Amino acid sequence: MRNAFEDASFLRLCARIPALLRQIATMAWQIDRRDVLVLLGCQLASGTAAAVGLAATADAMAPVLGGGLVPDRIREALPALAVVAVAAAVARVTYGIASWAVGRLKPRLMTAADVALVEAVVSVELSALNRADFADEHEAAETGALRCDRMLYDAQAFMSALIRLMAAFGVLTVLHPLMLPVLVLAVLPSGAGAVAEAKIEHRTHYANVSSRNVKGMMRWHVTTPRLADEVRANSMKAYLLFWYRTISHRIDARVVSAADRQLRANLVAAVAGGVCLTLAWCTLLWLTVTGRVSFAVSATAVVAVRAALGNLTNVVHYCTSLFHSTLYLGDWKRFVDDTRTLAPARGRVPAPVHPETIRFDEVSYSYPNKARPAVDGLSLTLRRGELVAVVGENGSGKSTLMRLVTGLFVADKGTVSWDGVDLAATDPETVWARTGLVPQFFAYWPLTARENITLGQPLTQDDGRVWETVDTVGLRETVEEFPEGLDMLLARELWGGVNLSGGQWQRIACARALYRRPPVLILDEPTSELDARGEHMIFQALKDMAKDRITIVVTHRLDNTRIADRIVVMERGRITENGTFDQLVTAGGLFQELYALSQDR
Repeated sequence: MRNAFEDASFLRLCARIPALLRQIATMAWQIDRRDVLVLLGCQLASGTAAAVGLAATADAMAPVLGGGLVPDRIREALPALAVVAVAAAVARVTYGIASWAVGRLKPRLMTAADVALVEAVVSVELSALNRADFADEHEAAETGALRCDRMLYDAQAFMSALIRLMAAFGVLTVLHPLMLPVLVLAVLPSGAGAVAEAKIEHRTHYANVSSRNVKGMMRWHVTTPRLADEVRANSMKAYLLFWYRTISHRIDARVVSAADRQLRANLVAAVAGGVCLTLAWCTLLWLTVTGRVSFAVSATAVVAVRAALGNLTNVVHYCTSLFHSTLYLGDWKRFVDDTRTLAPARGRVPAPVHPETIRFDEVSYSYPNKARPAVDGLSLTLRRGELVAVVGENGSGKSTLMRLVTGLFVADKGTVSWDGVDLAATDPETVWARTGLVPQFFAYWPLTARENITLGQPLTQDDGRVWETVDTVGLRETVEEFPEGLDMLLARELWGGVNLSGGQWQRIACARALYRRPPVLILDEPTSELDARGEHMIFQALKDMAKDRITIVVTHRLDNTRIADRIVVMERGRITENGTFDQLVTAGGLFQELYALSQDR
């Protein structure tokens, strides 16, 4: 992955400032225009107050440092000192109001970036998730979304420092034109050092992207209660912790090495900056000693130089930090923009509402980095009213076939069509609205029992349909035992919740698909964790419902295929047998072999 900071110099950084500020202002403007206007108004008011305060300081210095009695000099300086006090008060008030506006904008800006990122991930083609670089790009984009908080603060601090700097520059130029270029020269080394430091940090961040991503995934697997039994009972803890420490140390080593390089850059910048700053003070001393400026003007210049130097340092610091933040924001924006091109864009043709047939015509599909296609030259016709069982050994292409049926995957070659409408040309949302899917790996949603069943479906006025589905999958007794019934939270790790067994969760997953009453129903190993009673109940329900829809069931339990109208046997991505149970069990093929093995236990 390319580090976008590699080509950045200090001058290029300065040249990009207007575009960066415009980008941030556009994002904030879309969130809340009033707060943006308040923020800009406060910045301008603060800068004006700073300029007036410095100018008034110059007016006050002349009588204070002049001749005459001290009381007279103080009285003469009082008007200017009052202006200084009012200017300081205005600056403090405007700073507080600006912080209030930033505090209102930041959480909403972060939420907008976060929601856009989540929406981008869930909207891409399913095949995009199999790309080798997708996870790394996603992780980098996550960092960009988090940096929105820092980015808005940096922009506000940069604008404040810049406006105050312009005010100080104006006063210095009036006092003596030579002070301005000397002061700018004094801070340039700090700017170069800050850019170098940010480059090192950003380069290290990108070097650790893959490692952080793997570490995050491993952390979830090590700590999730779902795998706690396996981790402990199989004595995995020591090895997993060793593995986790190793990758953590690898990340830390890069960060520590970067800190050493950043220190060297800072030391060089500090030495150069010290030399240049000494030159600035020597110039002011020379101007005073040679009489080119008065002592009063020189004293005012000291105040102006200190203010300008502090603000100039802040400008460089926040400019660099702002640029650094926008680089991460660039990762976010690039990911969000790129995922738009990865979102399904297959056409606007709606899928048939109640398809009579689904046809595969010489369909092939391959996964990345696989030597052979998962599905290869497959032709098949599925008809409404029949229940089709798909069987085969692991890796034979059964799950890929299911994803092709539902339009989750688009065929590399050949066509998958519903009533003659190619899924590659249909609006995928209309396809998914007509399907019900029980995947092999389903989610244990930390929601109520009702929400776990109705998830994603239109709300109804009563629970009649929910209870009907609960009865179909044999969960009524379980749900009625819950203290809160359908309102029971199915997550023990959350307050007041309960956990279900694997078989009960599988019933919930089946209920989720059956509740939809879809015209196309696909179940991938729907009873792998169920007992015999539950398994029989599910398959009987599928048989009873089959007449109104196209039903496909993937299963390794071959006894269950007796109820199927037709059995499809897959080997290495191809269909090798197609017929009824009675036909295939004596046909001498793979089905007969697998069935015999299943009985010999």
